[in-house]
Amino acid sequence: MSVITGQAVPDFRAMATSAREIHMEALKGQQLVLYFYPKDSTPGCTTESQDFRDHHAEFLAANTLVFGISRDSLRSHENFRKKQALPFELIADTDEQLCQLFDVIRLKKLYGKEYMGIERSTFLIDRDGILRQAWRGVKVPGHAEAVLAAAQHLDQAGQPD
Repeated sequence: MSVITGQAVPDFRAMATSAREIHMEALKGQQLVLYFYPKDSTPGCTTESQDFRDHHAEFLAANTLVFGISRDSLRSHENFRKKQALPFELIADTDEQLCQLFDVIRLKKLYGKEYMGIERSTFLIDRDGILRQAWRGVKVPGHAEAVLAAAQHLDQAGQPD
């Protein structure tokens, strides 16, 4: 069963770069952006990751942590992260636990061949662990900026007066 907007994201643990274990429960109190992308070091995924990188300080200022997620290995993620100077962690979802939880695996076509792959998708989770916004079938240009605007709005809405 996948999580839907307005619902609490179930607790999960996943391995990320920097030998860090990501534990959903431990991240409460901060907003989260989880962006799912098909593959490290491919053109669209590189551009998307660079866009999140370039706005990283603004995400942090909005009390929002960013995590990139794909089915690539930790080793692939470490290389990609280093090459692109990504200041946030990448989660290796090699067993597709998070892909299933967020329902991002779709039938795709490439050069006439069909295969199951990640549909580029992003999820914004509030400080209480509630999924507040989902973007599916993402087109990269302008996407990181749209997610940032939503994160800033959610952060301001969650601030006590």
